[in-house]
Amino acid sequence: MPDPLFDELDPPSRLLMGPGPVNAHPRVLRAMSAPLLGQFDPEFTTYMNETMALYRRVFETENRWTFLIDGTSRAGIEAALVSVLEPGDRVVVPDFGRFGLLLTEIAQRCGAEVTPVPAEWGRTVPLDAIEEAVARVKPRLVACVHGDTSTTIAQPLDGIGDICRRYDALLYVDATATLGGMPLPVDRLGIDIATAGLQKCLGGPSGSSPITISDRAAERIFSRRHIEKGIAPDGAATANGVRIASNYFDLAMIMDYWSEKRLNHHTEATSMLYAARECARIVLQEGLAARHTRHALASRAMGAGLEAMGLTLFGDPNHRMSNVTGIAIPDGIDGETVRARMRQDFEIEIGSSFGPLQGRIWRIGAMGYNCRKHNVLITLGALEAVLRGAGFSLTSGAAVDAARAVYQASEQAAGETTS
Repeated sequence: MPDPLFDELDPPSRLLMGPGPVNAHPRVLRAMSAPLLGQFDPEFTTYMNETMALYRRVFETENRWTFLIDGTSRAGIEAALVSVLEPGDRVVVPDFGRFGLLLTEIAQRCGAEVTPVPAEWGRTVPLDAIEEAVARVKPRLVACVHGDTSTTIAQPLDGIGDICRRYDALLYVDATATLGGMPLPVDRLGIDIATAGLQKCLGGPSGSSPITISDRAAERIFSRRHIEKGIAPDGAATANGVRIASNYFDLAMIMDYWSEKRLNHHTEATSMLYAARECARIVLQEGLAARHTRHALASRAMGAGLEAMGLTLFGDPNHRMSNVTGIAIPDGIDGETVRARMRQDFEIEIGSSFGPLQGRIWRIGAMGYNCRKHNVLITLGALEAVLRGAGFSLTSGAAVDAARAVYQASEQAAGETTS
């Protein structure tokens, strides 16, 4: 039997209102269709340099070492941890959801000794608890998630960088779900390494992970530099530190690739670089403050609509993410059936959750290109219809009306400010 050819790709046109990925901005998709270039073509290396400059502004940093890791957001996380940590190093992880547990696992795979500072899912880790652990453990690294989409909660970062400097630790922040949607002033917060992904607030496809690295973190990474023999130039010196365990995620070699040395480490993912570059241009053209305001407004509108439907929002109201909202699934309602009906009847995707929250909450995202008033209203209207069909008692139209009222109040306030 001949192998089947399958049909040409024709995926449904869904509105992705879950915790990520989201629909990519059309400008990003157009950028990805641009012609390919060789990785050392002067035009292409110019695009690499432009991408570095753009992401310095997105991360709000002066860090020279600001570039891309080829791979999904988890590639950036793993590159950061494997390049800093060696066996026996101590790490403190504020743990308040699935992705704090992920940082713990990756650090343990590096051979590090991890001290978690846990909080109940739906809460954040108190700053004094983090400082107590850092003072006691004296870690090389504090690794923290900014916004954990599994719980829809954002950890306050103010003060953690100061703690790390008092105890001579590096601070790594996983900003996968928040960069471009919530404030992340890297230099002001004293963050040494931050990584993100395109597929959430940056409004692109998954497959590229922006990263920024401070000079003090770069010093640690370069102390472990062992250049691959097949590409090492004559006279290249080997560092004294333990060799970074991963070749692909070896930041010391990747940084040489992104530097003026252009020391060949891998073939840059050309189309993904185009995508990341355009994501950053879109963010900066809108303006970081305006973008953060847009996400916060959508969050308030979404929350108001959900509560008007008679639903209960999940988690600490003082620390909810402004781009993903958690909703307690009502008693007597099958959460997966509701998600299926949203997808089948309205072509809208919303999320469930993991671990102790599996089957207990839905997660609705409004971020990046999808963080717009009409998408919020359409999603609320569809969820209302599905819940009503499932027998949940609610007031028809209340959700959309409540969300529209939030937007109208914001528009009125903006008009009064400009008049």
